Amino acid sequence: MNASPDPANVARNTAASATSSTGSSYRGLFRWILLAFVLVLADQLSKIGFDTHLQYGERIHVTPFFDFTLLYNPGAAFSFLANEGGWQRWFFTALALCAVLFILWMMHKNRHQHRFMLALALILGGALGNVIDRIAYGHVIDFLLFYWHQWYYPAFNLADCAITLGAILLIVDELLRLRGSHARSS
Repeated sequence: MNASPDPANVARNTAASATSSTGSSYRGLFRWILLAFVLVLADQLSKIGFDTHLQYGERIHVTPFFDFTLLYNPGAAFSFLANEGGWQRWFFTALALCAVLFILWMMHKNRHQHRFMLALALILGGALGNVIDRIAYGHVIDFLLFYWHQWYYPAFNLADCAITLGAILLIVDELLRLRGSHARSS
């Protein structure tokens, strides 16, 4: 004897299943946002530590190619627009806040793609870390300096590291995704 399922039970089970998967999906999203905020915290604590214990321009020799230092960057990457009259502070702050909103939207839309979410969380944490500096101080605090003899790479911080790693991971993710879709279509 075949009993047909009760439509009310089917509707309740379907709704419960959807709520359960949506709830776990948002818990997964929360995990990535939490990672971004841990990065912000680590970035800000490191900047406060260096800003407290070093004088501007001071360097602590660590290895023959790496020093800790304390430098302020009112511009963007590689001191882009650093010598402008101050408008760049608010321009880069607004740009970064727009990027943060876009990243949050992308995280919401793609919360099941773990590698992509990790990349976005890294970029989000780095962007927020540098935005906090721009709003609070008018410049970004940099303290990591790599060099070789007379060649110097521009000083940077943990937020910059997170943004760079996130960007690399985005490229890797896209290459692997393209490779996977190419393999499936062949």
